[in-house]
Amino acid sequence: MKRIAFASAASALLLTACTAQAQDTNYGPPSEVQNLYSVAVEPSADRIQSDIQTLVDFGTRHTLSETESDTRGIGAARRWIFAEFEKISKDCGGCLEVIYVSDTIEGERRIPNPTEVVSVLAIQRGSLDPDRYVMMSGDIDSRVTDPLDGTSDSPGANDNASGMAGVIEAARVLSKRKYAGSIIYAGLSGEEQGLFGGKIVADHALAEGWRIKGVLNNDMISNITGVDGVTNNSTVRVFSEGTRANETPAEARTRRFTGGEVDSPSRNLARYVKSQGDQYMTNLDIMMVYRLDRFGRGGHHRPFNVVGIPGIRIMETHEHYDRQHQDLRVENGVEYGDVISGVDSVYAAKLTALNAITMAGMAGAPPFPANVEATGAVQPSAKLTWETPENADNLAGYRVHWRITTEPEWTHSRFIGKVDEWTFENLVIDNYFFGVSAVAKDGSETPVVFPGMAGRF
Repeated sequence: MKRIAFASAASALLLTACTAQAQDTNYGPPSEVQNLYSVAVEPSADRIQSDIQTLVDFGTRHTLSETESDTRGIGAARRWIFAEFEKISKDCGGCLEVIYVSDTIEGERRIPNPTEVVSVLAIQRGSLDPDRYVMMSGDIDSRVTDPLDGTSDSPGANDNASGMAGVIEAARVLSKRKYAGSIIYAGLSGEEQGLFGGKIVADHALAEGWRIKGVLNNDMISNITGVDGVTNNSTVRVFSEGTRANETPAEARTRRFTGGEVDSPSRNLARYVKSQGDQYMTNLDIMMVYRLDRFGRGGHHRPFNVVGIPGIRIMETHEHYDRQHQDLRVENGVEYGDVISGVDSVYAAKLTALNAITMAGMAGAPPFPANVEATGAVQPSAKLTWETPENADNLAGYRVHWRITTEPEWTHSRFIGKVDEWTFENLVIDNYFFGVSAVAKDGSETPVVFPGMAGRF
């Protein structure tokens, strides 16, 4: 999405007649972060292919599989991931804090007996606002047809060694750089058994007071040929919920009368992913899907959504169901199973790059505008107000955004400087949606924050 400053008579009127609130300045911050062009081309398909192969070679990574062996099972896999993060940290002078986050689950349909579900996190602390995070996650575990089969070979090459390899590669790329906010690289377990790793990590984040502004869940990012016969290596899907899962009945009533059904923080996070990809990448079309996940299915961003943490799913566009959750076999000439021959590592590198530029943009940005509110009922003009949080030393100012209510993306914007309110003269609030983002001195920018609880990050 390209920002348009003079796209209509209404916007021209706005720019000439807005209340004189912005500071006097002859220029705003850069509109492009030059370093993100470098980030976009650094992920290595060869390294991702190698990491997928390593994960496949553990035989099975089922949550109920072997944990003591050094060569087989989920225990060996998570220890290897931990060691890879530590190796990356050593290369960047100890810039990553690598930890296990776990809990014991039992009495569940897919985890009947006590089982420790262990996830691996590597945290790259920000220099200015270290308690603000953006997270990229992949899944460690795999499965075959029977969700309780923890012994059969379950390579899980695409689902989801590809997402896990992407997380490790993003850590290699971004750990070379420093950001204002913090980044979490996460390998989550227990996804196939009921999204338990995500729930455990989400609960841990809340208990630790982490302000996670976005979770980028990568689940299957290396398959380019679908069961529908389509081969496509240049499109990616981004799934996002339209309304906050944890809004209260009172908040839902307010939203019903003021709007926000398609402007949850997760939805505006998805729009941000698309805008970053459109700006900094080529030969990749970002397809926003206005659903929490695929029809009737789920992913590891959902436990974060449930507790109010914005989360989206990034994945391939054309799935091949013969290669998902299948015993390794051949029937009637059809090969079943998630093996490495179904992996396209060049495509996985593209999707890894999309994650990397998104996280770099968010981590490099100032704190998000706080307590954004809109007013203007039965008035000729709409007004936005907000607050500047602490740790905003890299703040250049704010950008206001607006769009006709039927537009899927933000179409108009204007940088207005270091102010805490803006009046849109002669734009009636009934006909537009409004939002605000914070812009850093180097041009890094937050996603757009929609006013009210409906859009609050």
